[in-house]
Amino acid sequence: MRHEADAAAQRAQSAAALPDPVLRAELMDITNEGTDKGTSLLPSQVGSTRYTLMQSVPWFGKRDMQRDAAVAGADRAQGQSAATWAELSAQIKSAYAQHYYVAGGQKITRDLLDLVVQMEKVAQVRYANGLAAQQDAVRAQVEQTAIKTGLVALNSSRRQVEARLNALLSRPANMPLATPQSLRIIPAVASLENQAALEQRIREHNPDLFADEAGIRASEKNRDLAYRNRYPDLVLGISPTQTGSTVREWGVMVELNIPLQQESRRSQERESEAMLAAAKARKEATANRVLSALSENLSGIEAARDTERLSSGGLLPQANVTFESALTGYQNGKVDFATLLDAARQTLNARLEILKAQTDAQMRLAEIERLLGEEL
Repeated sequence: MRHEADAAAQRAQSAAALPDPVLRAELMDITNEGTDKGTSLLPSQVGSTRYTLMQSVPWFGKRDMQRDAAVAGADRAQGQSAATWAELSAQIKSAYAQHYYVAGGQKITRDLLDLVVQMEKVAQVRYANGLAAQQDAVRAQVEQTAIKTGLVALNSSRRQVEARLNALLSRPANMPLATPQSLRIIPAVASLENQAALEQRIREHNPDLFADEAGIRASEKNRDLAYRNRYPDLVLGISPTQTGSTVREWGVMVELNIPLQQESRRSQERESEAMLAAAKARKEATANRVLSALSENLSGIEAARDTERLSSGGLLPQANVTFESALTGYQNGKVDFATLLDAARQTLNARLEILKAQTDAQMRLAEIERLLGEEL
């Protein structure tokens, strides 16, 4: 897209250039009738030679309109290129967030596996002392197998995410990636309270809207050019006439086309008006789409923040207390092993809920920055 934008910019520079002039030479009386000279193709050896230098000149104002339309087209290509880069940047940010989520999920799952292994040891000690049934140790082993199966799925997901991230970075799919250590801080401006300010920034900087606005300008210039085509273009020329070795006569010429086919011109004018209306409708649809997406993603960030706050400040501490209480109760014979396993799963789910909320907020932020066409 960047090269296409460069090509459009170069095209704009030549849009208003005049066509190449035309040089014509006419040899008159090459047989030299009535003289003792023979047939010749040399200008000085024929009856006379007329040289005509002609230059096509568009009607006044057409070249400026052509140049302005081409410049607007180049701006549109530049906007489309910026939109492509913004989309690529958002995909990279989202893929990194997914990489962080999968890596974090692996760590949390391995922590749970270690916890269940310790729970199995406690169950075996209680079984050896005749305080619990062998079924508790077996259930712990079954739970470990289920957790290991989940780890296999997470490992596969991580390889897929890494391959996608490498592809976005134009790297070989199997190149190793470092384990992500942290996520970006969500800017405070990314909130529903600042929606009006963000909407204004989108109207000013969104690359899709910029491209559509340039498309409107190009359509306006093409419409004006269609109406200006009612007037004929000109061909100006100068004609020296050579007799022997001397130029004895000079002439000038003006040539123009006669605009008789008015129906075709009216059709072109109606077409240009329809294209302009389509360009305006396209921009309006784009504005509605991006503003709706902004509202949706701001709501998503707010929800992710609330979920992370509730999970970190309430759900996870409560799950940890529940597990510690269940473990103590199991060791004292007051709680069965199923309750202990359920408490361990609640701890895992609370940590995963926090991780999921953080990841979702990052992906929402990436989408908002794509809409803005710049970083928050």
